[in-house]
Amino acid sequence: MTNPTRVASAEELESVFQQELATNRWAAAESAYALAVLHRDGGDWEKSREWARQCLRLLEGFPSDTEEQVATTRTSVGGVALPNYLHEGVVRDRFGENL
Repeated sequence: MTNPTRVASAEELESVFQQELATNRWAAAESAYALAVLHRDGGDWEKSREWARQCLRLLEGFPSDTEEQVATTRTSVGGVALPNYLHEGVVRDRFGENL
């Protein structure tokens, strides 16, 4: 059986990101992470790193002392799976230290 879930295009996710940026910065950070994954998996490392850096900039404004503070609010964005916890260490582990 095939999975009927379609992964959103980068353009679709970028549109969602722009809307979230104005209304929900945590959701925007999750979307930026999803965009980084989408571009990485598509082989566009430069775009992937740009979105990973955007995610890190957004995460700077949030506390990260407890698991509750860094727990993602969604399991996926646009069909791209999110980690259970989103913080600087996760982003750097998945996209490199030298972002």
